[in-house]
Amino acid sequence: QVQLVESGGGLVQAGGSLRLSCAASRSIFSINIMGWYRQAPGKPRELVATITSGGSINSADSVKGRFTISRDNAKNTNYLQMNSLKPEDTAVYYCNAKIIRVTTVYDYWGQGTQVTVSS
Repeated sequence: QVQLVESGGGLVQAGGSLRLSCAASRSIFSINIMGWYRQAPGKPRELVATITSGGSINSADSVKGRFTISRDNAKNTNYLQMNSLKPEDTAVYYCNAKIIRVTTVYDYWGQGTQVTVSS
């Protein structure tokens, strides 16, 4: 089991920055993939960015060059630095952790944090 607690959301003007944090209840050395997803009203949840335990990063084309995902193993926390925010980035952002054991993937989600970007 992994509990994930997000923080750092809020209201920001277009062009501004926010940093989201996701604190895990256990050592993230054991978590194969950590990531961020978002869901805007009336839209499906979508991938924002992920980072593996080895440091490999995958991110959506819409955020490349603006958002940076990182992880601090000593603090059991991963971060999403969001720069040059746009109104279309407005959504609830969810932290995700995936633990992979042979053929089974265990998925854990945080409660979500609201990010609102005003124009």
